[in-house]
Amino acid sequence: MKILIAAPPINFDLAKIKQKIAKNFKSDEFFYLDSALSDQQLEQIEVLVGNDQQILEKILALPNSHLRWVQALSAGIDYLPLKKLQQSHILLTTLKGLHAEPIAETILGMILSSYRGIVNSARHQSWQKPPRKSHLIKNKRVVIFGTGHIGSRTAELLQAFGAQVSGVNHNGHPAANFLQTVSTQDSLQLAADAQIIINTMPLTSATKDYFNAGFFKHLTKQPLFISIGRGPSTNTADLITALKKQQLSAAALDVTDPEPLPADNPLWQMGNVLISPHISGIYSEYTMEAIELFHTNLQYFHQDGTVAINQVDFNKGY
Repeated sequence: MKILIAAPPINFDLAKIKQKIAKNFKSDEFFYLDSALSDQQLEQIEVLVGNDQQILEKILALPNSHLRWVQALSAGIDYLPLKKLQQSHILLTTLKGLHAEPIAETILGMILSSYRGIVNSARHQSWQKPPRKSHLIKNKRVVIFGTGHIGSRTAELLQAFGAQVSGVNHNGHPAANFLQTVSTQDSLQLAADAQIIINTMPLTSATKDYFNAGFFKHLTKQPLFISIGRGPSTNTADLITALKKQQLSAAALDVTDPEPLPADNPLWQMGNVLISPHISGIYSEYTMEAIELFHTNLQYFHQDGTVAINQVDFNKGY
């Protein structure tokens, strides 16, 4: 089987990937983007591993493409040509689940940085006490939008701090580590009384601009707003307005719309906003764990053309 590795070097160690593949993948032929590939070679690729939209579009456009499976090296897949993949009957899998621990820990760090005055002290670099009183996570009402791997692990960690954690998902189905769950349709009443709101939702047509002026106006407790899902699920202009109106006490963002966030965006100048450049899911073991997950799916794919882990449902968009 011919497999193309198109891993972005900013997040993945290509040398480690090649070493791992040379040791454990004996029956397949691998290609890498650090070498020039002809259209004829690209036509023969059956499996693409990576996030390179340009190379995927090129392969899909080739008249005799053999592509059968794309292993995205991310959890979100909204940036990929999903309709084309579905129409071509190409399997798509993700790294969903690998990000739960690092992102949950990042969320906890964001809360502590805001609640305990850490971010304020770091910015001032002087013996200056914070202008606001510090808070405890204990007994705080937290609402997490998205109850999958990331939301569930975040809820588990927050419960250890004594928080009261509720969850929101598309139909209100029960989920581990939440005191209660409601549907997105019924979420406003729950969110209105929240002291911390966390967005971990995937980006779909239903979640785009979900956190907008209409949402923020219902909030009564000036919550801390955290977004680590996908940037376009939050309307940036409405978020800025909500912060200015003090509908939100603060925000911590690992994702924005657009990305990168322009240098002149007002969010950069707000003292109650913490921004990180979409890095919450990355950690030192990420490359090897991603390849292990791919290896497991590849073994199934060799047997009968199916995969066992994280196949995307194109109708749902995740």
